[in-house]
Amino acid sequence: MKTHLKKAALISATSLTAAAALVSTNAYAQTGPAEASEPSGEIIVTGSRIARRNVESAAPVAVVDSEEFALSGAVNVESVINTLPQVVPGTTSFSNNPGGGVATLNLRGLGSARTMVLVNGRRWMFYDTQQIVDLNTIPSFLLESVDVVTGGASAVYGSDALAGVVNFRLKDVQGLEMGAQYGVTSRGDGQRLTANFAFGGEFADGRGHATVYGEYYDRKDVFASARKFSEDVNWDDYEGGIIPGGSSTTPQGRFTSTLAAADCPTGNVYCSPGAFYETPGSSRPRVGTDLYNYGPVNYLMVPQERYLMGGYADYEFSDGHTAYTEVSYVNNRVANELAATPVTGTFNIDIATASQFISAADVAAMNQLDTDGDGQVAMSVQRRTLEVGARNSLDERSAFRVLLGARGEITSNINYDAYYMFARTRNSNIQSGNVSRSAFQAGLDGSAPGINIYGPGTLTQAMADQIAITAQNTEISTLQVASGVISGSLFNTGMSRDDVGFAIGAEYRRVSSEFIPDTALSSGDVIGFNAGLPTQGAYDVKELFAELRVPLVTDTPGVYRLEATGAVRYSDYSLGAVGGVWAYAGGLEYAPIPDVTLRGQYQRAVRAPNVDELFGGQSQGFPGATDPCGANQAAAGQTDVVRQLCVASGVPNSAVWTDTIQLNTQIQGLFGGNADLQEETSDSWTAGAVFTPTFLPGFVATVDWYNIKVDGAISTLGGGLANSLNLCYNVIQDINSEYCQAFVGSRNALGQLDGENPPAILNANTGALEVEGIDFEVSYMTSIGKGLMGEDARISFNVLGNYTISNIYTPVADLPEETYECAGQFGTLVCGQPTPKWKWTSRLSLIDGPLTTSIRWRHVGAVSDDDPSTEYAVERLGSYDQFDLTLSADVSENFTLTAGVNNLFDKQPPIMGDNQQQTNTWPGVYDVLGRDFFISGRMTF
Repeated sequence: MKTHLKKAALISATSLTAAAALVSTNAYAQTGPAEASEPSGEIIVTGSRIARRNVESAAPVAVVDSEEFALSGAVNVESVINTLPQVVPGTTSFSNNPGGGVATLNLRGLGSARTMVLVNGRRWMFYDTQQIVDLNTIPSFLLESVDVVTGGASAVYGSDALAGVVNFRLKDVQGLEMGAQYGVTSRGDGQRLTANFAFGGEFADGRGHATVYGEYYDRKDVFASARKFSEDVNWDDYEGGIIPGGSSTTPQGRFTSTLAAADCPTGNVYCSPGAFYETPGSSRPRVGTDLYNYGPVNYLMVPQERYLMGGYADYEFSDGHTAYTEVSYVNNRVANELAATPVTGTFNIDIATASQFISAADVAAMNQLDTDGDGQVAMSVQRRTLEVGARNSLDERSAFRVLLGARGEITSNINYDAYYMFARTRNSNIQSGNVSRSAFQAGLDGSAPGINIYGPGTLTQAMADQIAITAQNTEISTLQVASGVISGSLFNTGMSRDDVGFAIGAEYRRVSSEFIPDTALSSGDVIGFNAGLPTQGAYDVKELFAELRVPLVTDTPGVYRLEATGAVRYSDYSLGAVGGVWAYAGGLEYAPIPDVTLRGQYQRAVRAPNVDELFGGQSQGFPGATDPCGANQAAAGQTDVVRQLCVASGVPNSAVWTDTIQLNTQIQGLFGGNADLQEETSDSWTAGAVFTPTFLPGFVATVDWYNIKVDGAISTLGGGLANSLNLCYNVIQDINSEYCQAFVGSRNALGQLDGENPPAILNANTGALEVEGIDFEVSYMTSIGKGLMGEDARISFNVLGNYTISNIYTPVADLPEETYECAGQFGTLVCGQPTPKWKWTSRLSLIDGPLTTSIRWRHVGAVSDDDPSTEYAVERLGSYDQFDLTLSADVSENFTLTAGVNNLFDKQPPIMGDNQQQTNTWPGVYDVLGRDFFISGRMTF
């Protein structure tokens, strides 16, 4: 019976709540291995460094309990965290293009770089020059709980905590635990296998405790061809419908003269729209339906293989003084795969070389274009090199983290805690399927053996080898932290049962990162994956911080508890453009009666730019965008002013708003760092209430309002390539503005942004981000008497939800009136991932003796497209609901068997055309696998 009651308690906290029926507020105590309980039963709550005897907090803290991971069949942390209403999915296992082989966390949609990730209250290792944590490196099977704190927390934890803090707390293990899990979709693909163990116990007569662990995880790939909705590329026809689409860069090849329309000989097959080689060597005029369906050969779910091992221990080397250590290592291999390289650009073609492969009629047509008689013609060439093979990018990350520290008593009421941490991540990226631009050119202009690109399958193996490149890149990132804090109690005001608490300390951090690209990539002599220049940089910061907690009044009429908190941190950065910055916070809690607590907090937070934002070498990217000079510009936007801007930026007057201008739905750009970036600042306000009625035991309800505004937001110029196009042509409409100048010189002779000279959209302190909303949570657990399998059956219910009032992006500080509202929006212009106004997750569980039956309901509200200048076939995505079912049985005292079905009713994702992210939908938000089964077993000894 004791085991079953314990499980009931855990289920009640599965709630994603702050300890639902077990405590009387929305904050969970931290008692993980590196955050051991303080003397006299005091604990530390996420968002504070001061030990206290209760778990109340002025800041809203939502908690995901370990049981939620078990009941949802989650092996990777992202699977549960991304269902939280506070989270907008970042990079996930369904991120193939863009991808990166990682899983990231994005609170409030403010960006992964603005979300601080902690493990046991301390910084974790990051994976690249952007200094973002890869959730794949956190052992989910050891999680005790996950605390999610809303709002800036830089005063307590330092830079990065603008949107909030997510703290993963690992448990101490007693004895041996072993587990395994297998998952597969109803289509029989997407297999996932994991096995793990943890062993822990006391030593030295109870003065020490150690835990060691290991895990293996293997996930198979799923190609887009395996699902009906993603087997083809969807396009908008801009008449309200969706049609089969694809890339205009095909295996057959398209060749278009760069001569102006007036100068191109009438009837010449190479004049715009160009020649198409459907039959090898023999061309015909290209038509709009000559497209390549690249969809089915892209990953829908990327494969992953991970080895993870580590341990943590503490030892009381003297009475009241404990040394502790944490060690972790992870090797993570993830691949991304795209269709074969699309070669585009202007190339010089030697007519004599080409004549080996093309018909006499085509040779004559080329000679007709040779106006200077040198035997060569310039052509805009598009050729998909299927013969070279698919583009595959394999990331293998090896990361380790070592921490050494000591804590103990200075006096009976004052304690110390100091540690040093070093973390290093090395990523080896191997790319296959790239094409050398210089080798491709040499094979056309006669300076090397000729290559036959005039038709499908015409490149021989020798030719393919001649132009192919295998590239290898390396990224190395390190983090060092030395931190010390003294905390304890000072005195009692005489009006409260608790003493005034304080914490004061200092911290030093040094971050360094470098990206070492392959020679071909750094030279720009590559087509396929993104070329880029080296990145290398480092900086350090020295900090002083202090925190105060003042219990003002307790146990008086009308005031059950009144408490004030404050925190301040001064940070001195080695970055000249940042220098010294302040972060500070203040909060108040008021409980008129034990059943009701009111709380509020203000926080000023800062975020220094990361190494990539500062020192990142320029690299290529392919974001989705609409060229306002192309045929997809809305009719209302086809004005004389826009036409003049198009012509001034390099588009022939006769080609403006024709379908020859935009080659593909993605437009290539050049992105990179800016060493003069300043810090971001944010102001966060929260206010809420906690209800724990004594007349209804087991019931907890919370509601919290929040407002977070980030000024000087670091982003790409104008908020990205798509919005820079919009700002230039549709908003500012000045060819001399920095937004228009980015595109001057980037178009070829036909007016196309073909990527040969991509526009530079570099980092800048742009405008502002502001989010406002309401979090709400209700949980209830109660006994329902004798069940079928136990003496005391219980039922547990919870719902954790969010209503987003506003999510405003101001891309340009000098244009404060030019804002974009992303609440209830999605799209490729600005907002990106769908940000519904309503989002919630809830669970209903029946605990009947050894058997638990649980149903989860996940809801994502409706969203609308964010681009008013473009009329897409799908302008609105309706609300999206999924239901999951889990059964868990304690087969014995030592063995638990769990089985479940996620997406029980096989809900399909919404599909759309040009306003998709990838695979005709937004796969980070909507389920693309369909019905999915899992079974797991766990043994304890």
